[in-house]
Amino acid sequence: MMKALITGITREDCSYLAEFLLEKGYEAHVISALIRRIHEAKQADLDEVVIWETGSPKRELLHVDDMAAASVFVMNLDKGIYDGHTEPMQSHINVGTGIDCSILEVAQTIADVVGFKGMITTDPSKPDGAQRKLMSVDRLRQLGWEVNIELESGLKNAYEWFQLHQINARGLTR
Repeated sequence: MMKALITGITREDCSYLAEFLLEKGYEAHVISALIRRIHEAKQADLDEVVIWETGSPKRELLHVDDMAAASVFVMNLDKGIYDGHTEPMQSHINVGTGIDCSILEVAQTIADVVGFKGMITTDPSKPDGAQRKLMSVDRLRQLGWEVNIELESGLKNAYEWFQLHQINARGLTR
């Protein structure tokens, strides 16, 4: 059996997931939560959005379309080629970008995409999560697969979707 380990995923309709998780008392996915909060701050003409933590933890983010493409790529590999790039005790191929960025950098990029002109500040009284979540994607690159959707482009795509569908998310208005 061929296996792929996938990093954090971003997609267009993640705002629904964020809202559901927040309602249930769980932590929301960073992208969906930030898009919603920064959009609402822009709509309310706020001067500041405060994000939890120091903003320094780093995350590797992958657009869902790239995840799907990489998964199909791995599934279509010849078994001999797959076996030649894996080992019995390490029988998976990591799927990701191989690039990470801080939560603060992600928030600032989302602010640019949304057109929010206020400040993004941090609340260091809230605990930082894991400092870094980054996988080696060397095997996948050696096999010839590369990411197609850069972070800013994926965030623009997600924000466009959010703007078109936010009317359907409970509590949000256009």
